[in-house]
Amino acid sequence: MPPRSNPTARQERLGSELRKLREAAGVTAREAAALLGSGATQVSHLEAGRFGVSEERIRRLAAHYACGDRAFVDELVEMANERGQGWWEEYRGVLAPRSLDLAELEHHARYLRQVEVMHIPGLLQLESYMRAIFGYSVPELPASELEPRLAYRLRRQEVLAGAAVPYEAVIHEAALRIKVGSAKVGRAQLERLLNVSELGNVTVRVIPFDVEGFAGSGYAMLYAGGPVPELDTVQLDTAHGSLFLDAAPQLRKYRSLYEKIVSAALPAAKSRDFIHRIAQEM
Repeated sequence: MPPRSNPTARQERLGSELRKLREAAGVTAREAAALLGSGATQVSHLEAGRFGVSEERIRRLAAHYACGDRAFVDELVEMANERGQGWWEEYRGVLAPRSLDLAELEHHARYLRQVEVMHIPGLLQLESYMRAIFGYSVPELPASELEPRLAYRLRRQEVLAGAAVPYEAVIHEAALRIKVGSAKVGRAQLERLLNVSELGNVTVRVIPFDVEGFAGSGYAMLYAGGPVPELDTVQLDTAHGSLFLDAAPQLRKYRSLYEKIVSAALPAAKSRDFIHRIAQEM
């Protein structure tokens, strides 16, 4: 079977975790290949997510790498054994691959924590708010490009339905006050925030302008908790699409940053009152 030409972020993650285990154990790709009865090129493809890997091979490699974390290895096996395609595959060839990787990340997350300063988080946006954002594109998006983006973002929001995943959003007052669309759209969007914040799995917290000591305006992020901490992921928006971070030092950094940022936010109940007051002012 030829190697995958465009592995997903999740497939790449499985391969990279196997590479990290190998490198931590001081084992070369050639030595790993000898253990598997293959070549170093095949190991390179496997660690890049271009080849699938069986449960038996994962456990053999983990044992050879002296990895004693059974829970971690079990989760790698779960990733390798995943079959079928998620709903986001309907958009392959229509939207950028990293956009689809974001939906897959959200789908598999055990919890989601998000920080936004200038915009309402995508998982909480109204369609009218989305249209205002996409309508600002230069050049203007034709309907054939706009409608799939809207449908895809709305579909992503299903991850919050039925208390499927705990989600905490920390939103700066700037995002609440900026009129991305009309005042009517702004009020409706704030009402949407209030309604969603009543869901049992959703927490919305606000950082007001007048909070002292907040210097985190450049740290918008999505922190997706994995089944074990080693499989957490940070997603950042860039000018060229999503960036996914998973190195242990990066995860520690963004966990600490999130805790620092959330410490500046109002409690959930006071945040709802705050959002309600802004909605009345619009």
